[in-house]
Amino acid sequence: MPLTRSLSMGSLSGLPLWDQEELPVEDLLLFEVAWEVTNKVGGIYTVIQTKAKVTVDEWGENFFMIGPYYEHNFKTQVEQCDPPNAAIKAALESIKNNGCQVHFGRWLIEGTPYVILFDIGAAAWNLDRWKGDLWNTCSIGLPYHDREANDSLILGSLVAWFFKELTDQLQDKPNVIAHFHEWQAGVGLVLIRSRKLPMATVFTTHATLLGRYLCAGNADFYNNLDKFDIDREAGERQIYHRYCLERAAVHCSHVFTTVSQITAVEADHMLHRQPDVVTPNGLNVKKFSAMHEFQNLHSMNKLKIQEFVRGHFYGHLDFNLEKTLFFFIAGRYEFSNKGADVFLEALSRLNYLLRVHKSDVTVVVFFIMPAKTNNFNVESLKGQAVRKQLWDTAQSVKEKFGKRLYEALLRGEIPDMNKILDRDDFTIMKRAIYATQRHTLPPVTTHNMLDDSTDPILSNVRRIGLFNSRSDRVKIVFHPEFLSSTSPLLPMDYEEFIRGCHLGVFPSYYEPWGYTPGECTVMGIPSVTTNLSGFGCFMEEHISDPSAYGIYIVDRRFRSAEDSCNQLTQFMFSFCQQSRRQRIIQRNRTERLSDLLDWRYLARFYIHARHLALCRAFPERFKMDSLAPPPNQGFRYPRPPSVPPSPSASLHSTPHHSDTEDEDDHEPYDEDEEAERDRLNIKAPFTLGAVPEGKKKQPSDYGN
Repeated sequence: MPLTRSLSMGSLSGLPLWDQEELPVEDLLLFEVAWEVTNKVGGIYTVIQTKAKVTVDEWGENFFMIGPYYEHNFKTQVEQCDPPNAAIKAALESIKNNGCQVHFGRWLIEGTPYVILFDIGAAAWNLDRWKGDLWNTCSIGLPYHDREANDSLILGSLVAWFFKELTDQLQDKPNVIAHFHEWQAGVGLVLIRSRKLPMATVFTTHATLLGRYLCAGNADFYNNLDKFDIDREAGERQIYHRYCLERAAVHCSHVFTTVSQITAVEADHMLHRQPDVVTPNGLNVKKFSAMHEFQNLHSMNKLKIQEFVRGHFYGHLDFNLEKTLFFFIAGRYEFSNKGADVFLEALSRLNYLLRVHKSDVTVVVFFIMPAKTNNFNVESLKGQAVRKQLWDTAQSVKEKFGKRLYEALLRGEIPDMNKILDRDDFTIMKRAIYATQRHTLPPVTTHNMLDDSTDPILSNVRRIGLFNSRSDRVKIVFHPEFLSSTSPLLPMDYEEFIRGCHLGVFPSYYEPWGYTPGECTVMGIPSVTTNLSGFGCFMEEHISDPSAYGIYIVDRRFRSAEDSCNQLTQFMFSFCQQSRRQRIIQRNRTERLSDLLDWRYLARFYIHARHLALCRAFPERFKMDSLAPPPNQGFRYPRPPSVPPSPSASLHSTPHHSDTEDEDDHEPYDEDEEAERDRLNIKAPFTLGAVPEGKKKQPSDYGN
């Protein structure tokens, strides 16, 4: 079979070369099973979509994804074709001949992987029989009213059926690896193992089922992990059957992985198995890479946000936009899980600090969280209309002024500034100024909320009293819709919006990984995260001083809520004290961390998990130097020795808080020199196996 092998794996400029585990991919077939294949539901869709490119580079024509069939998704995202593998083709034909529908094609994303999509509805007539099979196999019963669990059983039964047909066709050559994501796909894994199919299996949980429910119910989750009665908690929430499916998949798999160290701790208590490998989530950094233009992109997109702010705050625009910082929080509207409760309280305290210190900095905070609305509110639309009218008036007067000035200069005269604008021009300008007068405060939300009185964000805004008054140094804009470049209010895509902001704030309480701060990082935008998010733990492990690189990590695990809130407040206040030059230096450092989040680097953890699964499933054919999880020694960026990122670090070496600064007062800063020093200080995250004979260790192969 033709294979397309990539030579780019592990060759990132900022990271050391790492000896890849060689697998005979020519003699293997890899399948990845997930409910989100071609079907955007949540964050797992981002994981499998962005990871597809590096997996196809490694496995070529021997990599396939499996998921549910949805007609609209198939017609818009998949190019139908015939399977390149005769055994796969025969297995699919057998399923079709028995009355079930299955579709094959290439998913039109980067890497264009092959996909096998099973039609859940067309196979629903088998549901009762398959429920009986599941009960006889592992004594798990599914209630008739749980549509999601029933659909998962149908998909799992079809997947197990397909693998039975495939392994019968292949006769152990080539060997098959199947990687399952989350409990919805895990049913297939349970059935495969119970039927003793000759396959290697990997199961990844991105967040435990019960963990999500407990945190959504405001439980003190992490301080009581060892105290929960798991069976009772699952039963009270009527998800005991789902929990059983998830736990069965975890214990049936040859290799169990989670996406972060914090989720590994959670899984050990909730599912009673320690993960074999932690497989962090990555991004296609190339997609976001703007080379050295990212600073220019920040300036360009910041201007777009400033235009929105001019319209939204018309009549109250008594703050300097050049000294205004844009913070934002974005994601699913999970008020407590995403940390919006702590964020709002910290904003109230930040507002107090800025006012007490008579700071000339203003902070405009955006909440980008989709909620139930019935359209834009009139006041927000009016603000943008007033801004546009003012712009048109200014342009009209400017054209007249320019023409008269041009003509006067042509005549060799210095124009009389009192006569160059006539009375009508002054009348037009006065009318424009009067049109900007407003007798109400700028709205906190841009839309009409359906549940205005009970909405958690708006209720807390009322509690803390941040109503966008003139005296407030912190202004709030709640945009309860995902961003779109076609919006009449804020016509920007999410990526453009991130680039235009100064700081992303994500003080999550429950965040198994956290793509939002990762997206900020690869675009060179500093962010706030927590040590209860997978991303925060990952960065804390790999960077000696994360805040120096624009990654502020709030301690929500070992501190009280009050202390965590004060810490977040201090992070934001210190950020507000930075000069423009300090923010530019910090963005340079943040952007350099993007290599850490690239799938070309992080895919190696998946490579190790697959190798480990093969060794456990076929010990006579595959060997590893050690079947134990790789020791994660960690490599750590040192703290940059140049200009400190915050005035609180050193008052004497900090540049003056001014946008027009005297370069002689600065400590020397050389971006290229600092970047090179970072590269030299990076250490390999772990070493798998011994160094081959005849190969000397490089200096970067040793720990700190």
